[in-house]
Amino acid sequence: MLLAIFLLLIGLIALVRAGPLFVDGAVQLARSLNMSSVVIGAIVLGFGTSAPELVVSTIAASQGDPALGVGNIVGSNVANLSLVLGVAALVTPIALTSSVTRRQAPLSIAAVIIFALLVWTGGELTRGEGAILLVLLVAAMVVLIKSPADNVVPLQGPQQTLGRSLLLSLLGLGGVLIGAQLTVSGATRLADEWGLSGGFIGFSIVALGTSLPELVTAVAAARKKEAGLIVGNLFGSNLFNGLAGGAAIGLVGAGSIADARLTGGGLIAMVGAVAFAYLQGARKQRIGKPDALLLLAIYVAAMLWLGIG
Repeated sequence: MLLAIFLLLIGLIALVRAGPLFVDGAVQLARSLNMSSVVIGAIVLGFGTSAPELVVSTIAASQGDPALGVGNIVGSNVANLSLVLGVAALVTPIALTSSVTRRQAPLSIAAVIIFALLVWTGGELTRGEGAILLVLLVAAMVVLIKSPADNVVPLQGPQQTLGRSLLLSLLGLGGVLIGAQLTVSGATRLADEWGLSGGFIGFSIVALGTSLPELVTAVAAARKKEAGLIVGNLFGSNLFNGLAGGAAIGLVGAGSIADARLTGGGLIAMVGAVAFAYLQGARKQRIGKPDALLLLAIYVAAMLWLGIG
């Protein structure tokens, strides 16, 4: 058991440290290649912040544990728009821009619902469904790239050289890959030794670990009163998780998920958290402290539901 816990902790630490490094390097690399700020904001940052979830889920599925992979995606999506958004909104009210309510959030909700339906109807993600999710991911990226510039992430700081940017990207990616491998290994061992399902371990411990970069970033932005992009980034992360992560799991042909609580209560919690965050924000154009407490309650309830139910 100690070895499993050690592997899991080391893997999560590597993900938390390497994830932001990979994102920073990718952004700098895109700037060095003169990519537009829209492309950087919509694709590079969105994909980069979801890299830990994507890699962990893909490795887990390829090793014959699709429940852990799907649980990680479902748990990360729940955490993003309940735990992360809730904690950030406790620091300062989170405003929703028009680009979020009109484009990013609807796309994210659609991606989450499609992912949930595919998992729920068949109890697995087939290669054909993985291909469908991949096509939808490309379509969503086209929509985001062609969106007006009010959803662009501001790019600050000095521009790095091409070589340094590439080095940072590769180091970050390498750290993510190693951290993901250790995380999956430790989580699988821990699930076996504790008699827990891989789905619950993925939904809780692994998902919390892969969501820590978003949590730290969101809180830091909230403290600086620069919270306008938090919701957009979180919805964007969920879009990539559902489409890119789901596509990867399906394309490796992992087989049956075989975790009724995950494909039932877990999916309901995911869709419910995303829908509640959007409806509350769209109705009032902000997420305040009362909303934050409700979001945190949703996260705790989801954990109890899957852990005890």
